[in-house]
Amino acid sequence: MFTKKDFLKGLALAFAIMITMTLMSVNSIHAQYWAAIPPYNTLWPLWSPVLSPVGGKTGVPTPLVTSLTPKTILPVQPALTWDPSYGYPWLLYNSTIGLAYWDQIFGFNPWPPDYLFNSAANQPIPITLAGNWASLPPTPFAWGAQWVPVGNTAYLNYPYAVSPIGTLLNALQIWGL
Repeated sequence: MFTKKDFLKGLALAFAIMITMTLMSVNSIHAQYWAAIPPYNTLWPLWSPVLSPVGGKTGVPTPLVTSLTPKTILPVQPALTWDPSYGYPWLLYNSTIGLAYWDQIFGFNPWPPDYLFNSAANQPIPITLAGNWASLPPTPFAWGAQWVPVGNTAYLNYPYAVSPIGTLLNALQIWGL
């Protein structure tokens, strides 16, 4: 027969198992969704299979690019990058004048945005990221469904565009749907 002491030991063991399983599931649910890309520390979406394919050996999403500079050439477009102080990402495109970004408010501009570059010192100004930046939620698909077609159309009318319409990703491809 079980005593009160045995019951309390079993209850403590069950509680410890539940805590351990909860911590394990929270860690797997809150995976890293973003990678900080130098030299500006804008965030690259690890949640996008086309922009961060899973490495065969590691099983971990790996960004297609290792840095975002004016000379970066994107293997696919548009790509996304995000400064978490903004509510939306920028779409990135290749152009004849270097990497360009499309902002839903200000349109096309050469990369990087002015506030990320100290032109007097000719130096990048990296974003200071909050401690939880890697687990910030992915960009909602609704944003992409609305703005990726607009950005792609704007790109096709951008005087420095280098890629035809058939080579541009749509929101479904970027979000892996």
